[in-house]
Amino acid sequence: MTIRLIAAALRRRRNKAVLLGSATITMALLGTISVAWFGGYRINLTPSEPLGLWRIVKLDRPVAAGDLVFICPPQTAPMREARMRGYLRSGLCPGGIAPLIKTVIAVAGQRVDIGIGVSIDGHPVRFSARQHRDGEGRSLTPFGGGIVPARYVFVHSPFAGSYDSRYFGPIPAAGILGLAQEVLTYAP
Repeated sequence: MTIRLIAAALRRRRNKAVLLGSATITMALLGTISVAWFGGYRINLTPSEPLGLWRIVKLDRPVAAGDLVFICPPQTAPMREARMRGYLRSGLCPGGIAPLIKTVIAVAGQRVDIGIGVSIDGHPVRFSARQHRDGEGRSLTPFGGGIVPARYVFVHSPFAGSYDSRYFGPIPAAGILGLAQEVLTYAP
């Protein structure tokens, strides 16, 4: 055999090994992502709650005030506007939006009032001051307040820049995917 033939054979062998290694790594990565996705794991990249790895835990009881939940936002005009403004990330909820991680602060039958901040049944909610403008200087319209309807929840995040029910109002409890459980997070 000539040196050229030997070199060509070695290159083909090396290329096959690289392709096989790349395919193996790709399959392992896809398998890990699939297991994580179907196991209810999600990564939070928004400052509304600590950054990092979270898990959706089945909610086997009625939702209650104080529950930290993953919830798919409804396809409403305020949500479409929020998506256009960049407040909501892409995801697998209806409308192509990622689920929100929020705390339920009011359930059906409770009264929500919004002034400088939020109050539920006359009790002020800590860290609920509403913003008049977003980070780009665009006007934010608050929810008008009222009684939370049957099968709806009012959600909140203590992060000042959070887009939550202070602005879009109560949302259907049917969108709740489950409780939000921190797995490996970091709160900056």
